Amino acid sequence: MSEPQFTISVDQNKYLPEGGREVHAIISVEATAAPGGAGAPAPSSARASEVVIIDTSGSMSYPETKLRAAIAAAQVAVDTLRDGVEFAVVSGSNTASMVFPRHQGLVPATPETRAEAKHALSRLKASGGTAIGSWLRLADDLFAGRDGIRHAILLTDGKNQHETPAELDAALARCGGRFVCDCRGVGTDWEVPELRKVSSALLGSVGMVADPAGLVEDFRAMTKEAMGKSVADVALRVWTPQTARLRFVKQVSPSVEDLTGKRTESAPQAGDYPLGAWGAESRDYHVCVEVPPGEIGKELRAAWVKLVVPGLPGEEARVVATANVLAQWTDDEAESTRINARVAGYTGQAELATAIQEGLQARKDGDFDTATARLGRAVVLAGEAGNDEITAMLRKVVDVVDEATGTVRLKRDVAKADEMELDTRSSKTVRTRKD
Repeated sequence: MSEPQFTISVDQNKYLPEGGREVHAIISVEATAAPGGAGAPAPSSARASEVVIIDTSGSMSYPETKLRAAIAAAQVAVDTLRDGVEFAVVSGSNTASMVFPRHQGLVPATPETRAEAKHALSRLKASGGTAIGSWLRLADDLFAGRDGIRHAILLTDGKNQHETPAELDAALARCGGRFVCDCRGVGTDWEVPELRKVSSALLGSVGMVADPAGLVEDFRAMTKEAMGKSVADVALRVWTPQTARLRFVKQVSPSVEDLTGKRTESAPQAGDYPLGAWGAESRDYHVCVEVPPGEIGKELRAAWVKLVVPGLPGEEARVVATANVLAQWTDDEAESTRINARVAGYTGQAELATAIQEGLQARKDGDFDTATARLGRAVVLAGEAGNDEITAMLRKVVDVVDEATGTVRLKRDVAKADEMELDTRSSKTVRTRKD
């Protein structure tokens, strides 16, 4: 499959009242299969490498079915790799070690290497602790010098107890932008915020598999999606006028992810925000720019947005799509007070994610008043967004007295899996309709 075709569209209300400064826009980026493609994710011909990281700490053997399910899932991931993709399997405990190949390196996927890798996996035993940063550093070493799609899967069942938070942060700082990592927690003894921090830094997803029996299909789906990517290291390049200030850039679909702090300067008044690898898919981004007030009737380009993909070795990055974010001052109150529906929808969903995460943390900390207020607000926002899945999950944590006002009571007994599932899913959004 050749490189997809990218398009950018902008949803915004460009009109500002007299003295208005803040411009909001939803940037929708769509990648469609190249002519002749089917339009859906399919095996790509892009160069790719894959590292599967399996937690083999002692807790993975309690119960033994957990480790067996993880091994089966990793074996399925290996089977799902397309021919020629370079891969490795890593075992993670207090340190990281090679499962396959035995030497530190990657090998191309062939029927023979897949069979050898699956056999090596079948011999895994569980012992030791958990030091996720060391696992990621080994993956980073394995990816070194590779171009194209660089994807890792990381599975753990516990907290990162055998290294300091500073050590994990240092590993994330080192690995950020070098590969994408999808993270999965199995069971209920791991920390959602901790694994979310890893997936966020590495532009991947975080998910919960409460029952180990679900690991096989989850790993199959993750690997299949990675094999459908056809262009790596895509970036959103945002230029703003000299007098403007870019407040934030956030991904808002399919999940909420703040990209503001990941900016790298690319040109005068322009910065690049990493979007990771792409196949045939679409994602939405919320851009907010603060501009100096203009005269009534004046129109200004508040931001010039470009989608850039890496060029060939030695070449500059290529611009594959562009769009403008505009600002125009008006004394027509009807024009300036009209809120764009997509901006409003995604703003509400970003607030929803924050409300859930803050509410659950307050509940964990014993601050039940804050927990009640934040989760009540989440009930309102989920209803407004039409996010039925999140609404159903919230109802497992709170009793809803009045959905319209967000009046709720915390449930006394909540299954830990239900609480963690809500936390994990909180940043997933539902696609808003266009105006």
